Parts: sequence; structure tokens; C-alpha cells
Amino acid sequence: MSGGDAGAAAACFTCHGLKGEGDGKETPRLAGLDAGYLHRQLDDYANGRREHPAMRTVALRLPDEDRSKVAAYYAALSVPDVLATAGNAEGEGLYRQGDPVRGLAPCATCHGAGGAGDAANPPLAGQPAAYLEKQLTAWRTAKRNNDPLGEMREISRRLSAAEARAVSAYASGLRAGRPPDREASPAARRDDPKNDALAPPRHASGSSRPGG
Repeated sequence: MSGGDAGAAAACFTCHGLKGEGDGKETPRLAGLDAGYLHRQLDDYANGRREHPAMRTVALRLPDEDRSKVAAYYAALSVPDVLATAGNAEGEGLYRQGDPVRGLAPCATCHGAGGAGDAANPPLAGQPAAYLEKQLTAWRTAKRNNDPLGEMREISRRLSAAEARAVSAYASGLRAGRPPDREASPAARRDDPKNDALAPPRHASGSSRPGG
């Protein structure tokens, strides 16, 4: 709320809203996003994997401990009530079926049928359509490079501008919700000598699909 030593003008709420709801345009909601994901985005703004001058300035002034605190604060906020809106056939098709001919996987594979995401992949539901479309452009033009597997770069480059707009609009119109709780180290398995490290992951941590 205060912006710390950067002053009130740099406070998170000035762009992301008092409740982390975003501005409904090109600034995303942060409320209810996974804390680990949020922390990683701050790291990537600081190290240049995500290009955004204002966010880079903010992230560089936050030590790691403060990044964790900010991420935890927003993760704990309630997801705003967003009513589902009417979709569009082209966007829905891309989101739910993709296009195997072009090697386009469905967005739903990683971001969920309802767009709620998970610990590794951010929610798309309820995020501003303009923000999602802008992220696809950032992936396509290499202004965002924080997907270790390069999936988003490949997908964004196979989408036409019209398709990117359509799938962004469809994903944005899904009903927002908190992603399912997927604790990284479930209590029941912490004493297992094999732990979770040997279990084959669904897809690599940090991987994301359109708009993440």
C-alpha cells in the first residue's frame, strides 16, 4: 500500500487495485494467484526475462524477502467475483481443442477447462482480454522469455493476430476462480523416502500456455 522506500507512487495498488483486481484493461489481477508464480514473475522482471520498465524498477527495489511477502499477500486475497461472459466459437475452439495440424495444444491442457490454472500455470479466467492478448504478443516478439520449455513462444508464433485476440477474449470471459490447491510437498508424502521428485510431472514447472 505504501510503496516502501520507493514511495506511494510506486505502490502496487496504484496499478493493480486495492484488492488486487487489476484495472480490467492491460493490468492483470493478482488476487488469488499462486504465491510461487507471483514471486517468479517478480524475479523475471528483475532479471529481464519479462520486459516491463515499470515492473523492473519495482522488482529491483524489492529484496527476495519482500518479494515473498508481496507474493504471499496477493495470493491470500479473494478472487474477485467475475461473471462468465458469452464466448466466441473461434476462441473456444482454440482454447479447448487447439489445432493439431499446426501443433497448437489446447490452452485448457495447462490452464484448465475453466481457466483456473494451477501452481505452475497462471489462471486466465477473469484476466483482462487486452492483457492476455498483450502477453501473447510479448511471447511472440521475445519480450517475454520466462517459459523454460519455450512452449508459449512457439504457440504465440503460430497464432494469427485475429486468433490471439479471439482466444484471449474467450479465456478472459471464463468465470474466475482460485486454482485447486496443489501443495508442492503434500504432508502425507513428506516422509516417503522417494518423495515427489521421482514422480513424472504432468509438464515442467514454470511451463505455461497462452496468456500466462
